Amino acid sequence: MALINIRNLGVSLSAPLFSSLSLSVASGDRIGIVAANGRGKSTLLRSIAGSFDPTAGEITRSRGLTVGHVEQNVPASLLPLSFHDAVLSALPADQAENESWRVDIVLDSLDVPEVLRTRAVSELSGGWQRLMLLARVWVSEPDALLLDEPTNHLDLAKIARLEAWLNALPRDVPVLVASHDRAFLDATTNRTLFLRPEQSPIFALPYSRARAALDEVDASEERRYQRDMKVAQQLRRQAAKLNNIGINSGSDLLTIKTKQLKQRAERLEDAAKPAHQERSAGAIRLANRGTHAKILVTLDDVQVETPDGTPLFRTGKRWICQGDRIVLLGENGAGKTRLVNLIRTAIEEPSRAPETLKATPSLVLGYSDQALAGLSDEETPLAALSRRFSLGDQRARSLLVGVGVGIDMQEKAIGRLSGGQKARLAMLVLRLKEPNFYLLDEPTNHLDIEGQEALETELLRNETSCLLVSHDRSFVRNVGDRFWLIEKRRLVEVEDPEDFFASAAAGDVG
Repeated sequence: MALINIRNLGVSLSAPLFSSLSLSVASGDRIGIVAANGRGKSTLLRSIAGSFDPTAGEITRSRGLTVGHVEQNVPASLLPLSFHDAVLSALPADQAENESWRVDIVLDSLDVPEVLRTRAVSELSGGWQRLMLLARVWVSEPDALLLDEPTNHLDLAKIARLEAWLNALPRDVPVLVASHDRAFLDATTNRTLFLRPEQSPIFALPYSRARAALDEVDASEERRYQRDMKVAQQLRRQAAKLNNIGINSGSDLLTIKTKQLKQRAERLEDAAKPAHQERSAGAIRLANRGTHAKILVTLDDVQVETPDGTPLFRTGKRWICQGDRIVLLGENGAGKTRLVNLIRTAIEEPSRAPETLKATPSLVLGYSDQALAGLSDEETPLAALSRRFSLGDQRARSLLVGVGVGIDMQEKAIGRLSGGQKARLAMLVLRLKEPNFYLLDEPTNHLDIEGQEALETELLRNETSCLLVSHDRSFVRNVGDRFWLIEKRRLVEVEDPEDFFASAAAGDVG
C-alpha cells in the first residue's frame, strides 16, 4: 500500500528541474535520489515534506502520515545548545518535560558518546552535527524519513554507523535519500530515482545496478533515435527522387507517393526523441606538467606529532614515486592531515621540513584541503583567478563558465557559490597551477557523482602522481593503486582498503 503518492510533479525555477514525475512510496521502500548538483534533489524532498510548493502536480499522503525531513544545514538557534538539548527541543513542550528519555534512546541507537551529549552543537564536528539533525527528526518518531546528503562531513566510522542504523529501522518506515555517495546508496537503498528535467526513470535496484540499467536504456534510446532519423533521411531521399520523376513525367500518382513519403518522414522525426544528455554542472580537468624525477618524496622514518608535540605515529622508510596514487587511511585523529601538511611543507618550504622528509626540488604542488580554505568566501571567482594567474578578463570568464560558474556569479562573493561550484572552482585553480604532484584532502566533498567520476577519470588519464585522503569508498577503490594505513602508531602499506573499510563498518575504527 502506498503511503505517499506523487503524480505528475514538476518544479520550474529559471528552467525545469523536473517535470511529469510520478512516484509511489510504500512501506519498505529505501529510495535513492540521484541528480547533479542543483538539479532538484533538495527541492523534491522539501516538496514531499510540505515546505515547498511545486509548480505542477500533486502529492498525497496517507491519512495521519508524519514525515521527518533531515536537511543539510544546522539552524543558528541550535548552535548554543548541547547535543542532548538540541534533540530535546524538537519534541513538543509536554513531551520534552515528561519524556526526555526518548532523546537518550535515540542517541544510544546512534552510538553517541556520553561525553558529546553535553557539548555545545557549535563545538561538534560537522559529522556529529549531521547526526544531531538526524536525531532531532527521529526522536519524534516519523512515519517516513527524508534524508538530504546525510553523509556530508561524516568519516568512515560514522557513515558505517549511519548505514547500520538505517538498515535496522523498522521496515514499515520508508526512507528517501538524496546522496552523491555511491557506496552509501548501494548499502542502504533498494530503489533508485534518477531525477531529470523531463522523464525521471526509477529502477527497483540499488545505485550501481540501477546506473548500469539506466546506461543501457539511454544507449538503447540513442540507437533507436539514430535508426529512426536514418530511416527518415532515407524516406526524404526517396521522396526527392520520386518528386523529380513525377515532375518530368507529369504523374499524379508519383506526386501523391512523394507526399506520403514526406509525411512518413515527418512523423518519424516528430516522434523520435534523442536519448537524455546530462547537462554538465561544470567540467573538471586536471593538468600534469610531469617531472623527470622517479622518486618524488622520501620519508625516512618521519615522526608525525600533534601541534603540541605529542607523538602520533612513525612512517618507517617510505617513498612516493612518479605515477603513484596513494590513499592515506586511518581513523580520525590518527594524524592523516598532519602528514599531508608535513609533505606540503617539504615541497613549498623545505627549510622548515624535518630532515627525515625530503621532496625533489622539481615538484610543483597542487594542494586542496577539504574546507577549500585556499578560496576566500569574500573574494569573487573572477578576482580569485586574476590574482593568481595572468589570464586576461575574457579568458578568465570563459574558464569560469566552463566549470559551472556563470557570468551572473563571477563577480559575486565565492561564499555565495554552491558547494559543487566552489569545489569545481578549486579544481580549476589547481589545473591552472600546472602541478606535477597533488595533495588532495577529501577532494570529492561537495562533488556530485558526475564530478566524482570526472575527477577519477582525470587522475587516471593524466597518470597523476598524488597522495589523497578520502572517506569516499567508491572513489578510493577506483583511484588508489597504493594504500598507506596508520595503525598502532605506525604507517604500513596494505594491499587494498577493504579490511580497513570492514573495520570501520564493524565499529573498530573510531
